[in-house]
Amino acid sequence: MTTSYRITLLPGDGIGPEIMAVARQLLDAVSSSHGFSLVYDVQPMGGVAIDATGEPLPISTLEACKSADAVLLAAIGSPQYDSLPREQRPESGLLGLRSALGLFANLRPVKIIPALIDASTLKREVIEGVDLMVVRELTGGVYFGTPKGRVEAEGRVRAFNTMAYFDDEIDRIAKVGFELAVARSGRLCSVDKANVLDVSQLWRDQVTAMAADYPAVELSHMYVDNAAMQLVRNPRQFDVLLTSNLFGDILSDEAAMLSGSIGMLPSASLGSSGPGLFEPIHGSAPDIARQDKANPMAMVLSAAMMLRVGLQQDAAATALETAVDRVLAAGYRTGDLMGEGCTQLGCRAMGEQLLAALAG
Repeated sequence: MTTSYRITLLPGDGIGPEIMAVARQLLDAVSSSHGFSLVYDVQPMGGVAIDATGEPLPISTLEACKSADAVLLAAIGSPQYDSLPREQRPESGLLGLRSALGLFANLRPVKIIPALIDASTLKREVIEGVDLMVVRELTGGVYFGTPKGRVEAEGRVRAFNTMAYFDDEIDRIAKVGFELAVARSGRLCSVDKANVLDVSQLWRDQVTAMAADYPAVELSHMYVDNAAMQLVRNPRQFDVLLTSNLFGDILSDEAAMLSGSIGMLPSASLGSSGPGLFEPIHGSAPDIARQDKANPMAMVLSAAMMLRVGLQQDAAATALETAVDRVLAAGYRTGDLMGEGCTQLGCRAMGEQLLAALAG
């Protein structure tokens, strides 16, 4: 009997529908060739959901995500929604989805693809061999802390957010970081700002205490400003980077540029149970939407992460990743990755090359 998985697809806004179409084609092909099937449920989220329902995360979309085996998201957001109250903007829908599904752990791998080494703005000798994982806490910290808001008093306006963590919130994300370090190269660097922030001191204390349970892991601590510098100075020193929500948001985007383009990196958001959320780390790029210019690679690699991490279909995941490597090695590029001697393709044509590589 063929194993079947229920996948909720959230194409979203901007380039989202374009890159999702490519990923879906490849998922159909790889599932067929590896003996399982995928049943899709396409749901609105983000700006498209606001236009249709007035809400960035409709109840029907959330229920579909909760009942799925995995959720695959393309991209959300557009400047046209920036004037809405914060709770009605597309990004609030994403925060709500993460919270409702209990997705506290965000995994962002950064691995240099040899064919793209010259696409990076950093020197070859700096990035060659980089293979790191950013583990970002996703449902706590300054994005979710209370109190928050704006107040007016005596002719002045004051805005405030609260960066807060409970010890058990830190423990559960630290455990993810340590377990990944055990499975990788045995090195974990915890990023904080413990020299000035009480919440970071608690973070450091909890991570240090947990290290006793993982004697095979070499634990180090680094202030976030130094970590930002070291990522571009000597990224090979890192294996697993463990970060809070805010710091991970910033550092993972910085790390993305090691690979040459933010359009190359996938991510997984996981909870203690239930479906995971898989998405590229780039935005919706409304400036190039519907122009067939989008890079679908991060979307495809996110689909591969979904197969491996969410569905335990390792062979199918490897097949997708290998197709990406083959197409790039053959010199095919979207505009964000173009280099001398390469062939520039649009989003759809890149999808066709990936399908051909998958079949070959």
